[in-house]
Amino acid sequence: MTRRRDLLVGLLAAGALAASVLAPLRVLAQSKYPERPIRLVIPFPPGGVNDAVGRPWADKMKSLLGTVVVENQGGAGGSIGAAAVARAQPDGYTILLGGGGSHIINPIAANRPLYDPIKDFEPISILAVTTIGIAVHPSLPIHSLKELIDYAKASPGKLSYGSAGIGSFNNLTGELLKSLAGTADIVHVPYKGAGPALTDAVSGHIPVVLPNATGQVIALHRSGKLRIVAVTSPARLVALPDIPTAVEAGLPGMIAQNFTGLFAPAGTPPAIVGQISRATRAAMAEPEFRELLVKSGFEPQVDFDPRKTRAFVQEEIARWAPVIRAIGLKLD
Repeated sequence: MTRRRDLLVGLLAAGALAASVLAPLRVLAQSKYPERPIRLVIPFPPGGVNDAVGRPWADKMKSLLGTVVVENQGGAGGSIGAAAVARAQPDGYTILLGGGGSHIINPIAANRPLYDPIKDFEPISILAVTTIGIAVHPSLPIHSLKELIDYAKASPGKLSYGSAGIGSFNNLTGELLKSLAGTADIVHVPYKGAGPALTDAVSGHIPVVLPNATGQVIALHRSGKLRIVAVTSPARLVALPDIPTAVEAGLPGMIAQNFTGLFAPAGTPPAIVGQISRATRAAMAEPEFRELLVKSGFEPQVDFDPRKTRAFVQEEIARWAPVIRAIGLKLD
């Protein structure tokens, strides 16, 4: 019995010694990250608004972190790509460029969500937010949000608004506007994407449109082809300083911002998450990179760390869940 006890003690001591030797090696291995290219999954087809953030970020990371390869995995409003990342190895070599679709709308509106937006991901950073513009065709005698609301109330059922599709962030913003303004008779006209909705708005086939206030939309406003009467951000946009927010225009609570952020699979080591976060903050600190995002219609976010990112997503879920449930939105 004594020999067995001594043997057991010896084995435990050897195990402790091995653990003490291996622990620094694990830290050393993590410190070498990344040792191969990182895959950034953008859960939408190429050429969309997410590419305008994800691809410049990937390029910037070459000098700050390492090679980042962009992979577009579209489908189910962002759910397919997001689910693929949620199931990926939590080793820091697969990252999601998530947003309002993947982390807010789809998980809430799906009967059988493919993932949990909080439990299945490690938040890294919010890169930028995109504000919705409330825009009208210039033929309408409307120059402010108040005039739009008054017009809708005076002509019930005659106004309609276009969006990028049922369940899109633009659609939710339109429904929030109708709810807060008391204009339930404004008809929603869903399109297969933001492009067709904008085309019909510019041509006058639809009187109101709620697009992301990107560089393209801002250019349409400045050229007189559309008239943006308000934006749905908490503060005025840097790129549109003369356009009031919906809150300024007299509609408290009318805040709607889509976001673009970085997320890793749950279980990714904190050291790796922190390394990506620090590299991202360094990129966001550079004026040239921020100006690139601003010119594309984004509001760069410079002070997000993993903790703030998690809190931000939780707040957005709390903001939009009642709206999604109120309109009975179901995506499957």
